[in-house]
Amino acid sequence: MRSDYTIHAVDDVSFRIREGEIMALVGETGCGKSTTARTLAGIYRPTGGEILYQGARVPDKKDPFGMRKKMQTEIQMIFQDSGAALNPRMSIRQIMLEPVKISRRIRDREMLENRLREILKETGLDESILSKKPGELSGGQRQRVAIGRSLLMEPRLIIADEPIASLDISIQAQIVMLFKKLQQEKRFSFLFIAHDLSMVRFLSDTTGVMKNGKLVEMAPTKELFENPQHPYTQSLLSAIHIPDPLEERKRRLIEYEEPQSLGEGWKELSACHCVRI
Repeated sequence: MRSDYTIHAVDDVSFRIREGEIMALVGETGCGKSTTARTLAGIYRPTGGEILYQGARVPDKKDPFGMRKKMQTEIQMIFQDSGAALNPRMSIRQIMLEPVKISRRIRDREMLENRLREILKETGLDESILSKKPGELSGGQRQRVAIGRSLLMEPRLIIADEPIASLDISIQAQIVMLFKKLQQEKRFSFLFIAHDLSMVRFLSDTTGVMKNGKLVEMAPTKELFENPQHPYTQSLLSAIHIPDPLEERKRRLIEYEEPQSLGEGWKELSACHCVRI
């Protein structure tokens, strides 16, 4: 089949993550959250636009000043499926130390061992797991290993792509509390991608809402939850369950009607407000 119709996975997305800030990206499955995250982490190369890191443009191809290498060290990513992200044939010790050894971030062996023990303590893991394989751990333990591995690199930015989606509810809360504690202690910047809006509200300073590859709204989290501006954001927030059964019965769902494709010559200036250009 042939088609002249082009789908842009991410289009016209622009935002800034400040030092020590926790930013969340929310939106339905397929809206471009993960593509955005993987592009920032350097896994995907952007086909247009630019990424700035500490004020400097990240090159697409030639990299004479080693900007990409610097980013790969200082930006760490935590994936949704910790089982797939951890090599099943390696021990937990090997998994956690591999990035540090490759990057030569810490060269002194004794210092590295001391740092490893510190990270295990900070992430709530026992030293006895170091000789085990990922398949011998629970989902929550594997995610803590992934978090610890990223922290060993002493990152400036951690990107977590739906890190709690595959975990039990009780474990989700523990992992989110761990993220909050570690971020407050270490003050790294944090991009948190999630479906659970209650967790986003608890954890993040700023929240962006994505729809069809576009960033439709971004605001301080408190402001966005109390006064959403875009119809799609209003629809998302109206779907949050209320713990009180009486209030839950009164909850009114807001349905978002997908606008038709604008076509050539039209531009959306704001929510549902389009002009011919």
